[in-house]
Amino acid sequence: MFTGIVTDIGRVLALDQQGDLRARIGTGYDVAGIDIGASIACNGVCLTVIALGRDPQNWFDVQISAETVGATNVSGWTVGKMLNLERALKVGDELGGHIVSGHVDGVAEVVAMCDEGDSTRVTFRAPEALARFIAPKGSVALDGTSLTVNEVAGRDFGINFIPHTKTATTWGDVAVGDLINIEIDTMARYVARLQDYA
Repeated sequence: MFTGIVTDIGRVLALDQQGDLRARIGTGYDVAGIDIGASIACNGVCLTVIALGRDPQNWFDVQISAETVGATNVSGWTVGKMLNLERALKVGDELGGHIVSGHVDGVAEVVAMCDEGDSTRVTFRAPEALARFIAPKGSVALDGTSLTVNEVAGRDFGINFIPHTKTATTWGDVAVGDLINIEIDTMARYVARLQDYA
């Protein structure tokens, strides 16, 4: 489990398509404190660490199944791509965002952007099947970042990015047309399920 509070910006150092896709991700994390088998959310995708190293910088390797590649924006990763990273939640950690599983539900598209003061308003278009789970003032995880929805119009929804979020995550580099991993709020999923059987 995760909180959607990004704690490092990693960089894809290498990609190797074997039976599955293997990715090497450079990180600011102290790899001495990461165990093989640990979970790290990479742009919101919960991935398992299979190798660690320190040369030429701290890095960890993950293995990504074809199913995960097909259901997320991992298919667009290239060497040099920057990624939002978050280590798994530990008992006693502060829950600053919302409960995020790292199981991406689909891919949204950035359809519009405009500056509002020092902040940036970004409009996303959700997949049709996920749109009903997104509500104004509700939570959503986008590329692993816990965010509050400002407004919703059909499949489109807006998020306001403050300067801190733009510098502490990869959101400072977002552009119209980008494909973004989306994980809907777990509570919204269960409320919708209950309504289906009410």
